[in-house]
Amino acid sequence: MTTPMDAGRHAGTERRRTRVQDAITTAIRDGTALTTSAIARAAGVDRTFLYRHRDLLDYLHTTSRSAASPGSADVTTASLRADLANANARAARLAARVTQLEEALSRHLGEKAWAESGLGASADVAELKSTITQLEQRSADLGRQVEEREAELEAARAANRQLTRALNHRE
Repeated sequence: MTTPMDAGRHAGTERRRTRVQDAITTAIRDGTALTTSAIARAAGVDRTFLYRHRDLLDYLHTTSRSAASPGSADVTTASLRADLANANARAARLAARVTQLEEALSRHLGEKAWAESGLGASADVAELKSTITQLEQRSADLGRQVEEREAELEAARAANRQLTRALNHRE
């Protein structure tokens, strides 16, 4: 038993189906685009309506493949081969760029992991080595100055002992 509500829904669906078929016919006649979006827009339905009614979608796809689009006679085997060659060249360029970016990312992540682990040398190793060299030189200079002062002090003590002996013998 069909209720009035079911009958109304069925009638609405049939009206939309008719509008879709009319939109496809009009698009073929006018030479406009035979895409799901364009037909749905022209028929005043949602694209999902076409996807729910698979027979309409198949009809649209079959029609779009068989309909001659303007300028399709200009498509030649040579132009298709040129398009394929261009697409292959672009794919090769993109693959090379992806490889380059992967290597850069790998280097960056490796350096970051090395630095975070504490095993890697810090970024300012050259500066630290320079500072160490300067400090070692300063330490050597100060060591020589200490040796000179100790030698002078020893000489002053020796002179002081001699003077003290000389004073003690005079008396």
